[in-house]
Amino acid sequence: MNKQENFIKRVYEIVSELKLPLVDDKVQDNAKFQSNNAIVMVKFVFEEDESVIRGFLSLAEYFHTVIIKKKDKFYIPHDYKLFTLKSV
Repeated sequence: MNKQENFIKRVYEIVSELKLPLVDDKVQDNAKFQSNNAIVMVKFVFEEDESVIRGFLSLAEYFHTVIIKKKDKFYIPHDYKLFTLKSV
């Protein structure tokens, strides 16, 4: 497995562990949202430290919202905030 596949697999494992709702291509054919409406955009970048993933996912738990996966990125939309997680 390459680094990107390990990243996605680890995110799925932690989502399952924390029992958070995840919308991806297995659940939804095409999830749409507009990132240009966000007033605040916070970007998390995973390099090797798993705490970045856990910190990102804890926001979904805190805001009681879903995580959306599109391609190789994960998004948490909340009001006018958009949180993004991607791998290097």
